[in-house]
Amino acid sequence: MNLHNPIITFVIKLSLRIFLLFTPLISLAQQPLQLKNDDLTIAWKKTGKGYAVSQLLLTNGAKYIKADQLSGEFSFIYSEKKPDTTVLAHLYGERAKHFPESSYKYIIDTWRDALRPVPMNRAGDAFHFFPGKAESSGDTAIIFTSTTAKAMLRSVWQLDKKYPGDILVTITLRSLATGYFSICSPALRTIKETDLKWGIIPGVLQGSHLEKDLVKSYAYGHGIPDQPVVVRERTVSTLSPILTDKKGISLAVISQPGTGRDPWQDSVNTHNQWKLGLSLMNRKAALSPTLYYPVLGERGSFLNAGDEISFSFRYTVRTEDWYDLYQHAANDIYRFPDFLKLKKTKRSLTDRLLTIQGYLHSDSTSLWRLENYNGDTIGAQAYNGGVVGSQRDAMKNSDYGAMWMMATVADDSVLLHQRLPYARNFKLMQQQIAQGFFQGAAVGQYYLSKSKRFTEEWGSYVEPIAITYYTLIDIGNILLFEKKDTALFRRLRLGADRLLQWQHPDGHWEVAYDRMTEQRTFTDLKDYRPTFYGLLVAYQLLGDKKYLDGAVRGAEWFIREAVGQGLYLGVCGDLRFVPDFATGQSSAAMLALFEITKDKKYLDVAIQIARFYTTSVYTQPIPSTKIKLVNGRQREDWEIAQAGLSFEHGGTIGSATKQGPILLASHAGLFVRMFSLTKDSLFLNMARAAALGREAFVDSATSVASYYWAAMNKGAGPFPHHAWWQIGWLTDYLLAETSLRTNDRISFPKGFITPKVGPHQSYGFAPGNVFGAKANLVLRKGMLQADDPYIDYFGAVSTDKKEIFFVMLNNDDEERETSIRIDPAIVLDTNKYTVTAADILDGNGSRISGADPHGPLKIFIPAYGIRIIKISCEN
Repeated sequence: MNLHNPIITFVIKLSLRIFLLFTPLISLAQQPLQLKNDDLTIAWKKTGKGYAVSQLLLTNGAKYIKADQLSGEFSFIYSEKKPDTTVLAHLYGERAKHFPESSYKYIIDTWRDALRPVPMNRAGDAFHFFPGKAESSGDTAIIFTSTTAKAMLRSVWQLDKKYPGDILVTITLRSLATGYFSICSPALRTIKETDLKWGIIPGVLQGSHLEKDLVKSYAYGHGIPDQPVVVRERTVSTLSPILTDKKGISLAVISQPGTGRDPWQDSVNTHNQWKLGLSLMNRKAALSPTLYYPVLGERGSFLNAGDEISFSFRYTVRTEDWYDLYQHAANDIYRFPDFLKLKKTKRSLTDRLLTIQGYLHSDSTSLWRLENYNGDTIGAQAYNGGVVGSQRDAMKNSDYGAMWMMATVADDSVLLHQRLPYARNFKLMQQQIAQGFFQGAAVGQYYLSKSKRFTEEWGSYVEPIAITYYTLIDIGNILLFEKKDTALFRRLRLGADRLLQWQHPDGHWEVAYDRMTEQRTFTDLKDYRPTFYGLLVAYQLLGDKKYLDGAVRGAEWFIREAVGQGLYLGVCGDLRFVPDFATGQSSAAMLALFEITKDKKYLDVAIQIARFYTTSVYTQPIPSTKIKLVNGRQREDWEIAQAGLSFEHGGTIGSATKQGPILLASHAGLFVRMFSLTKDSLFLNMARAAALGREAFVDSATSVASYYWAAMNKGAGPFPHHAWWQIGWLTDYLLAETSLRTNDRISFPKGFITPKVGPHQSYGFAPGNVFGAKANLVLRKGMLQADDPYIDYFGAVSTDKKEIFFVMLNNDDEERETSIRIDPAIVLDTNKYTVTAADILDGNGSRISGADPHGPLKIFIPAYGIRIIKISCEN
């Protein structure tokens, strides 16, 4: 061949150009279908069934980790007719069928509702398929399309540029038939049961294993149900089911904000609407975090042929712990930290405290009652909630630490002389002192005046944790203030010895004993509660090492049997002890054990439990400034937001299913302390979100907040004793913030945690430290007047009476300039002591400037900052 022939040369060049022109297309066709960035690679391969995920590769530093059990299967559910609502309890065994007992009227219907076909994932027909067509949109997105007998689906997949471990997905379904539809998030991957390390739907379900007993898993959250149950978003704190495998790969599916229900839409309570379903399994019961939208049979799920619906969500895939993905969902996607920027307040927390103090002075408003019992006068507040055997004659005291604290720091003669002596008598009568099986135990939380007997909330039984609460903690808190009360010391020892006698050799306690037969009851449950904390109280006050040894045994059992598997039990008898705020108390109890023993293991466990307890706090939906009508009054959405509020109990059957969260934020002070220990901002933001700017739930006349979110601002309602708990947690929060903002340069000794509702602690029984000076906590009406509701305050007087400190906290995210007027005479007898100087100090104790103690002062306080007015005196 003559290569120099011009015709041949032209043909060769033309062929080469054609080859080079089409080579990129040939290469593209041979390239895998994938999305890739520095953190994540996801690829698909066409199979005989359609496009399946063929690779999921994660970058962890210099390592690459391949995920297995890949899928990519799509699903949707279709029903020609509205789904059946028959209760399916008979399908899940005798226990599920007969749970709970007939006396538990508050949860019977809720449990039955949870066993209907839709939540049990048995409604409709499921269509499973792999996409039949795929196309790339440049290198940024992949589009899949499929057609089935009932619908066409188009999905767009792309990597999030801001969060590289996230895959953004939008699925659009066009119906080809009239009926009810629910789109399922595809199964990116599945996890074998043997590979499961942890799974959680925050606020509802969690565990490290699959549990066949549906009551344990579905009602109590003790393990993951072995059924593909679909839960409602009304008790899901963060809209993201998460699974972690033993290789350390975590996968979350996070709903696009706005997908779930709005609990108060426009002008009505819509907390119980169901728009989004969440599960840790797909419809085939394989472990795979799954979202369902809309919920079959619920609003938005009915489509005529040709109608379209769209659903957006994201997968987060990381080589991190579940908690990291949960934080990502709450902080980054649901923008929880931004909530604090919306908050406004018209009344300081200190003003609330002082107004509640006045409310508690009034017998009529606080429902204070005196009754004669066994020749003594006992005092308590009326309780108009449910108590078995009550004829609306129940009485109860709640927070003994707060009672003695407020009486002391306020030097309140009404509380000191008209409340405390009779509350002490109530406490003495509440304990059984006669010999026998129950000697030393608390005979009941409530006194029924008509039948003249003490009783438990929901039956004739005695719990070991009731000894911890109503004997050891309550008496212990009194003894911090009444250090010479020998009668109470004897009672404390009697209770502690009973608790030791009831402790099993391995460290655990029974849930309860029947009062009549003295036999164990609630044998289906284990005491996954901080019962051991009562022995810590006894050790600190009585000094006997046997109590510390017993507390350690109990804590070790609790760590071994409960914490590692995420098993907790509650203390509300009317809801049959489903998990509640006792979980937060467990964290505080471990922290106390660490402070006594200095064993870091207990600190680590305290943090672990506290992280889990954050899932009892709503982070959704995202608050806004949208105007809503609430009981005839205009409110901005953020004012009534559930975000930042905690459950009494969430889960499948807890009170939050109907009432929403609670306003009693006992965890706030603990969360501030946890932030100090961990620098995890979620703790601090949750504490502030619960405490600040909640006036929409506060009764304007009494400053007492409603208990349940659904009640809005109706005040104490049937629970007047909650005012004491509110004094307790508000004070604990403010003093925790003070310690944080001064790096512990201002701190006061903490008392024992309160019974039942959470981990807040009391103060005022001993001098604290204020920049090196020993000083007693004081809070008196009129001692400081601020023209700014964002400024909270309290005072302290040095033990030598030479210094007065007025401590001011700015609880706003902006600097405040405020006018302050102080009155030293209210906290110190100025007939005996003369003011010689006044200085303004910062949180380090450094002098900023001098001040005139007799005139108004202009104070500048940084955002979430602190300033102190120091008054020097001499006699």
